[in-house]
Amino acid sequence: MDKTTESARAALLSRLGLEQAPRHFDEALTHSSYANEHRAQRIPDNQRLEFLGDAVLDLCVSELLLEKLHDSDEGVLSRAYGALVNGESLARWARENGVGPALLVGRGAASTGISERTNVLADTVEALVAAIYLDEGLVGARRVASLIVEGGLGDIAELSRRDAKTALQELVQAGGAAAPAYRLLAVEGPDHDRQFLVAVEIAGKKLGEGRGRTKKLAEQAAAAAAFAIVSKGDAPTPSDEGE
Repeated sequence: MDKTTESARAALLSRLGLEQAPRHFDEALTHSSYANEHRAQRIPDNQRLEFLGDAVLDLCVSELLLEKLHDSDEGVLSRAYGALVNGESLARWARENGVGPALLVGRGAASTGISERTNVLADTVEALVAAIYLDEGLVGARRVASLIVEGGLGDIAELSRRDAKTALQELVQAGGAAAPAYRLLAVEGPDHDRQFLVAVEIAGKKLGEGRGRTKKLAEQAAAAAAFAIVSKGDAPTPSDEGE
């Protein structure tokens, strides 16, 4: 590990409010491409931690929303969750806090800019949540989950009062862009526990995804995720359309 990566990791620890690295900190910051290039050394990558962190973050943010939106129904909670926990929002937090420079990637992958890709950064954030959970339990996981989603909490009050699809449409059309379009990506799970995955696109650009037990709930979650992005100034402009 070079000095630049070491320095980036020290800075990340500080931003996470940690005085020392969790036992699985290095593992959380190791991409599979690096592990594959050093297979003889049997260096673990962060995929197993990402699997755990996804579930831990789900629990912690769900708890937070039940506390913040104590009078809200499932639809509001789903929209709020979709705005706070999605690939774009996790990656945005990662970029703001220097996760990419702290990530070990293979030499070949590094040339492609993989350490700044949205899915790679989002997965790494979930792996970091798992690493902290394994050391500090739910107390530490709740603390870091709050850090990760705090930037989006300001949007929650607005989304709790309004239908997310309507709020998103009004927001993007006020900027002159076309109305959002929704696309079903997948239907997962057994018949008794279906999960719908929906993407929302604006001016041909995917800005959010959402999951739900019905297609309608999934669309609302996707709209909430996109609303969180567009409301921060990333709305497509009319010139974006057709590109």
